Amino acid sequence: MRKRNGHYIAGLDVGTTKICVLVGAEEDSEMNVVGIGKYESRGLRKGVVVDVESTIQSIKKAVEEAELMVGANIQSVYVGIAGGHIKGFNSTGIVKIRDGEVKEADVKRVIETATAVDIPPDREVLHVIPQEYIIDDQDGIKDPVGLVGVRLEARVHIVTGAVTSAQNLVRCANSAGLNVQEIVLEQLASSESVLTQDERDLGVALVDIGGGTSDLAIFANGSIKHTAVLALGGNQVTTDLAFGLQTPIAEAELIKKKWGCCRAALAQPDETIEVQGVGGRGPRSLSRGVMSEIIEPRVNEIFSLIKREIQMSGFEDLLSSGVVLTGGSSQIAGIEALAEQVFQRPVRVGMPVRVGGLADAVRNPEFATAVGLLLYGRKNLEGKRHSNRDENLFARAVRRLRAWFEGLFF
Repeated sequence: MRKRNGHYIAGLDVGTTKICVLVGAEEDSEMNVVGIGKYESRGLRKGVVVDVESTIQSIKKAVEEAELMVGANIQSVYVGIAGGHIKGFNSTGIVKIRDGEVKEADVKRVIETATAVDIPPDREVLHVIPQEYIIDDQDGIKDPVGLVGVRLEARVHIVTGAVTSAQNLVRCANSAGLNVQEIVLEQLASSESVLTQDERDLGVALVDIGGGTSDLAIFANGSIKHTAVLALGGNQVTTDLAFGLQTPIAEAELIKKKWGCCRAALAQPDETIEVQGVGGRGPRSLSRGVMSEIIEPRVNEIFSLIKREIQMSGFEDLLSSGVVLTGGSSQIAGIEALAEQVFQRPVRVGMPVRVGGLADAVRNPEFATAVGLLLYGRKNLEGKRHSNRDENLFARAVRRLRAWFEGLFF
């Protein structure tokens, strides 16, 4: 899928509650959203595929909608992955600098050394993200190539996932007629669309609250320090409402989105809503405050578990920029106030930015991962272009040297 003035890039967010496909066109160094497809997710539980055929059909429906808008077939996608099986950890590698000056080969060797860790056979590496390089005890180096030294050290963050979960996700995408260019950790993708560089540098915790999971990513000094996935999300809030209000799940989801509030103190005492009964029972009126009393404990529990994860990571003191919430469930009224109370830090809800085109249609936290996948794909393409350019320059230099030697000796 190509475009005359650049490239089409497609991102596939396979979530527990929705399947979202975005198509972006790179034009004049800007990523413009040109296609949107969204369909109810069927076949996933807590971010993991549990019904292959239902997932395939949901993906196809979302893809068809995006293709109609773009007027082109979607052939390849960047796919977001989440779920309780995701694990992240930090690792370090050290090598001797061979010629006294760091070259690309040295960087490759030290990364390979850092990733030479024992990983169970039922898991696979999804990402190896360099955090910083150290040359002879000089730390904080982002690009060591060209620097002089004796010893090169690399600190990296490694993200792994269950082999079967990743394979099932890829298989569903393939069966829907799509080639998977890369599987991308969802909170890593979301960070591309909602975090500023200042937040990454000063230190920030990104909390992506989806339907089935809540994903955490901690950034400091411009790099990712910690990742984790909590198997609790907005669906638990919906289920609590359905039981507490004695209403169908679908009705509870609508109520949560339209009338939900995380702080009972913010709900007006005389505010009432009409709640549909179960099994043909008639509707009844309930105070909005009753709903808040159901929602607040569950959201408080999610934030408390995330706070504990942050404390256990050892990076709590680095969060000078506070916490950024995103994901579909971050839209519940009063969620920022509750989060600030739990985390004791400034909190904001992150909206996807840095895209044009249909930007207004996706300026919503529920599109954070999908927009981030487009930006991640664009960055990936730029990296390949630079790599190809460097390889072409090297090839031309070799040809010139060969021609010079041939002219000299023959």
